[in-house]
Amino acid sequence: MTRLALLAAGALLAVSAAMAPANGGPQEDRNIQLIKDYYAAYATGNPEAVRPFLAPDIVWRIPGHHPLAGDKRGPEEAVAFFRGLADGKFKAEPIFFQAQGDLVVDIHRGWSNVGSGPEIDQLYALMFRIRDGKITEAQNFLTDMYQSDTFYWAHYPLKPLPGRLADER
Repeated sequence: MTRLALLAAGALLAVSAAMAPANGGPQEDRNIQLIKDYYAAYATGNPEAVRPFLAPDIVWRIPGHHPLAGDKRGPEEAVAFFRGLADGKFKAEPIFFQAQGDLVVDIHRGWSNVGSGPEIDQLYALMFRIRDGKITEAQNFLTDMYQSDTFYWAHYPLKPLPGRLADER
């Protein structure tokens, strides 16, 4: 991870801690615990382990210009995304959590060591929206879009045409 990225993450943590109100109480504590439990399930390496945390109308937003980028709608698409991350040996190490109302923000280190080609190791922030004990929305923010796009294009190539085009029916 670059020194600049570490400095930026440290500044973000300092500003977040100074400006954000303290976790507001029992609901915020439950929401943070839900996200901690989600990360524990993710750490098992089994993409299906995250399914119980996802609302039926989940929208998981992945920024970038790579094959895994875009909105994942519904548990099937979200779990398929996590299956792709598992195939790439992607790991996440939570560092910081903050909650306010129905939102939880985390900062975590995400990395993959596939063993060939470009690798990835950077800080991410995720903003989760929680409803009825389930994640209804997740928005990813990352520190190095170029590194992310390079990694995903190298390890997740698109199928050749016409195989990658949807059937017209």
